Amino acid sequence: MHLPIRGADVSMTAEIEALGAAFRDGGAERDLFGLLADAGVNWIRLRLWVDPRDERGEPYLGGTNDLATTIALARRAKAAGQHFLLDLHYSDFWTDPKKQSTPKAWQGLSGADLEARVHDWTAEVLAALAEADAAPDMVQVGNEITNGMLWPEGRTPRFDDQARAFEAEDEAAYDRLAGLLAAGSAAVREAGDAKVVLHLDFGGSNELYRGWFDRICARGVDFDVIGLSYYPYWHGTLADLGANLRDLAGRYGKDLLVAETAYAWTGAQPEGHHQVFSIEMAETGGYEASPAGQAAFLQDLYATVAAVPGGLGIVYWEPAWLPVAGTTWASRAGMEYGHDVVEEAGNSWANQGLFDFEGNALASLRALGSGEV
Repeated sequence: MHLPIRGADVSMTAEIEALGAAFRDGGAERDLFGLLADAGVNWIRLRLWVDPRDERGEPYLGGTNDLATTIALARRAKAAGQHFLLDLHYSDFWTDPKKQSTPKAWQGLSGADLEARVHDWTAEVLAALAEADAAPDMVQVGNEITNGMLWPEGRTPRFDDQARAFEAEDEAAYDRLAGLLAAGSAAVREAGDAKVVLHLDFGGSNELYRGWFDRICARGVDFDVIGLSYYPYWHGTLADLGANLRDLAGRYGKDLLVAETAYAWTGAQPEGHHQVFSIEMAETGGYEASPAGQAAFLQDLYATVAAVPGGLGIVYWEPAWLPVAGTTWASRAGMEYGHDVVEEAGNSWANQGLFDFEGNALASLRALGSGEV
């Protein structure tokens, strides 16, 4: 079976190209989007932040994915013949289960006023993309919103990964979150025929997905696709993922997309860049940290998704984020804005790319683009 979505999130591209990154396949330098398309990658995912700059106008980095940057990258994807998945973070910087900071300009809004801002900003973004001939084919309303979004207004009880349970019951919190999601979804529907995705992390946890989507569906939120993050060294086994996907397919009747995944091609760390993936994590992940190990993982992941009704495919997270001098996931101001201050800056992901540290395409890139199971 040839799965319809064989995707890559390449949101870092503008930043690293400005710092001198270049990509090669077989020794020949190539435009990244054309290279990916030739390898079979047919969808591009791009994140969007509202205002990713500090009070002095300095960029938060991590791609500084504002609307202008996103439009330029989306146009390149369209020119390469690829479909476009827009990932709306509803924040000025990174969002995930431990941080969902409200945009600076929206702080102080609540209730209907915040819902209206979500709707109107979403509509403004989609209109600008359409005007640039770069309208998305699919839109994520929020990114890894396991514990809600737009905190504190849209915050929901934390899901404890270890206990596999929510820490508290707070139905009013889900009412608020549902109102925000409905506002974003309505703007997508009004703009055209793009599919709406709701995206959580920890794809191997059925307890999380049942508990969260039961509450959101009970509140009538309009969406088309359940998006899952799945990293095998964090989110359970492929058997866990497959069991969750099968249950979700039968329970909700929605399409299913692994919206984020990755694996390492080496345990090495490029000089000056601390890596998330260490060689010890391969024991948990279950695959060798090598291009062959990446390819084997991708083939098994595709097979897991294809075995489920409504399984659309996968999106690989930042396969082309090269460790060029100056790239980093966050400035100090960006860390402080997101309340996620750590010592390690730089590129934390280079050994999980599908290119080596110098920008040469690895053999595993073809496994992402084939989508064959």
